[in-house]
Amino acid sequence: MLFTDFGASDIYAGQVKSILYRLAPQASVIDLAHDLPAFNARAAAHLLDALKNFFPEGSIFLCVIDPGVGLARGAVVVEADGRRYVGPDNGLMSVVAARAVDRRIWSIVWQPSGLSNSFHGRDLFAPVAAQLAAGTLPPYQLQAIPTLATNFGGDDLEKIIYVDHYGNACTGIRSAHARAGSLLLTKGHQVSGVRVFGEVPQKAPLWYENSFGLIEIAVNRGNAAQVLGLRVGDPVNWVV
Repeated sequence: MLFTDFGASDIYAGQVKSILYRLAPQASVIDLAHDLPAFNARAAAHLLDALKNFFPEGSIFLCVIDPGVGLARGAVVVEADGRRYVGPDNGLMSVVAARAVDRRIWSIVWQPSGLSNSFHGRDLFAPVAAQLAAGTLPPYQLQAIPTLATNFGGDDLEKIIYVDHYGNACTGIRSAHARAGSLLLTKGHQVSGVRVFGEVPQKAPLWYENSFGLIEIAVNRGNAAQVLGLRVGDPVNWVV
């Protein structure tokens, strides 16, 4: 599974796929997301946790939002509840790790013969993910470590973490923590909760429990991001 901020229409995802195809030709590659909020590992970490359960144990996630590429941030493999995640140690995989029942973490020791300064997604993380999928990565190329260097923890994130092309604004609040009958406050707007879009008039705002377990703000047959002025990072709070 590819989970990146590379952009679906740019040239980067294709280069990563070329490495995966060369080193693990039998593996199935799924583009989970390439339009994640650029540089925002914290927001994407909560989205990754919400999406992981759609994939079986044994799945490998290649996770790259890496504004610190080429600097001193680490490179890691995280195994959490039977799934493995490969990427930078910048918090992107820390929510998954924090909420897992079983977890193991390794620092990536392996280094390619040619490593660009600015594209570790292609040159480092993709080969490691491919070798894990193919079973060809020697164990000594990973070194067990006790914890991640950057850890966002397992609490909900009361902010907008993703805006889709409809303008629906997904939050980092899990549906299990929804407050039925309560209002959500964001950007000065108080929004009521409903079960589905059609329970409010057209062009009316709402919050609901979305299909992958997070609270989302929408406008029935409209664009919540435009109508309410929402962007990734905006705070969202329950009105008591």
